[in-house]
Amino acid sequence: MHKPTHISNDTIQRFSRRQFVGAALAGAGVLVAGVRSALGAQATVGSSPATQIVTLGRTGIKASRLAQGTGWNGSGRSSAHTRLGEKAFNELIRHGLERGIAFLDAADLYGSHPYLRTALNGVPRDKYILLSKIWPRTEYWNLASGGARKEVDRFRRELNSDVIDICLIHCMTNDKWPEEYERIRDELSELKAQGAVRVVGVSCHDLGALKVACTHPWTDVILARINNVGKEAAMDASVEEVTPILKQARADGKVILGMKIFGAGALTSPEQKDASLRYVWGNGLVDAVTIGMLSPQEIDDTIERMNRALGV
Repeated sequence: MHKPTHISNDTIQRFSRRQFVGAALAGAGVLVAGVRSALGAQATVGSSPATQIVTLGRTGIKASRLAQGTGWNGSGRSSAHTRLGEKAFNELIRHGLERGIAFLDAADLYGSHPYLRTALNGVPRDKYILLSKIWPRTEYWNLASGGARKEVDRFRRELNSDVIDICLIHCMTNDKWPEEYERIRDELSELKAQGAVRVVGVSCHDLGALKVACTHPWTDVILARINNVGKEAAMDASVEEVTPILKQARADGKVILGMKIFGAGALTSPEQKDASLRYVWGNGLVDAVTIGMLSPQEIDDTIERMNRALGV
């Protein structure tokens, strides 16, 4: 099993050949001068609750509380993030790294793998966490294999990484997903045993799917839609229904990653954003959150709001 702070000798040699930058983690794990110097500027060391490195449940994975999403309005291997273009995408990811965001949320659906590969060139692989998702259905843009091995092998090539830290089955919409995607689960379990992925799980877009995910022994991680509003802000059900499910899952050792914290764009005012962050963090509903910030300014604003919600 791949260890949280180790990479293979072959990988180390490959990084060396490609002249990867010798950045280091400072304190709670925030990237320091090495990354910023690769951009030709003085480092700004981020040190805040929002970017604090925390252990995700019982997985042993250490990641920043805030993850950078790459799938705003994502579909057909495109998203608002990839549509920024390579230069702006690189600047976005690098700014997040400088601020301490060491957790990157990707998916085949978003088409963000090759963009991340370029943006992360020069950053040592053990200084960030990669999450990606398998789209299990055949679409006009995707010929699903029916399993996971083919997809994960491609993801690793696209991301230039031997390991996908967190690999999820994307967008579960009913409570039959464990049976429907049994082959994907089995192959992900094999890949986990081989060290190609570290932990597995699902992202949920349905209350029944969420309930099953939060109790199923196979799931290490659940990516769940949560905010303080409910279905009107892109949640699977009311706040009153979802909250106890997430609390119990965390108590049982599942990792809960929150998404749609700002309701997929429904919660836009400063007051709405602050209220959602206070609710999610104040009730201990998540281990970390992923937010699809589209500019360095949005990153800075979100970090400040999360710091306040976390009591700083």
